[in-house]
Amino acid sequence: MLNNKNKYHRRSIRLKEYDYSSPGEYFVTICAFQRKCIFGNIINESVHLSHAGEIIKRYWEGIPKHYENVALDEFIVMPNHIHGIIVLTEPVGANSNPPNKINLVGAIHESPLQTIRQRRNMKLSKIIGRFKMTSSKEINLMCQTQGIPVWQRNYYEHIIRDEKDFENTRDYIIHNPLKWFCDNDNLQNLPL
Repeated sequence: MLNNKNKYHRRSIRLKEYDYSSPGEYFVTICAFQRKCIFGNIINESVHLSHAGEIIKRYWEGIPKHYENVALDEFIVMPNHIHGIIVLTEPVGANSNPPNKINLVGAIHESPLQTIRQRRNMKLSKIIGRFKMTSSKEINLMCQTQGIPVWQRNYYEHIIRDEKDFENTRDYIIHNPLKWFCDNDNLQNLPL
């Protein structure tokens, strides 16, 4: 058997130089594990949430209670994923503290410790991680399925760049149930 070091290596979808703790609007999509439709159904082009979907909605709406300088905008819980806009209203995390620099022969380099601190201070990933963990715990308790994943690993995010992008993103979220039957996240649309 050939030993492939890169078999389980996942390429990051994050912008390498972007500080995800800086103020701005972020469009986030998080999918259910194996895209199973456990959060509800689409009936007559509107979402009807299951008990698990109601839990997801409650935890999403509770995000600002756990983080200062975080607000939510439009969001929707779909049968097997969630779309939402998270707004970071103030600078937090890595850019709040002066960087830890090392001076070597006139050049300034970031220390490995600073790189670790920046990763730990990525506010957006902390928010999503806590949301996924806490909602999963409650769903697993409700279903008596401790240890079974609720969410897929990682999430999709898009940095909203301007007002037009913001309005287009809102529109996409609001009208998502109307497009469910042609949505790539709808398992019924995948070829057999």
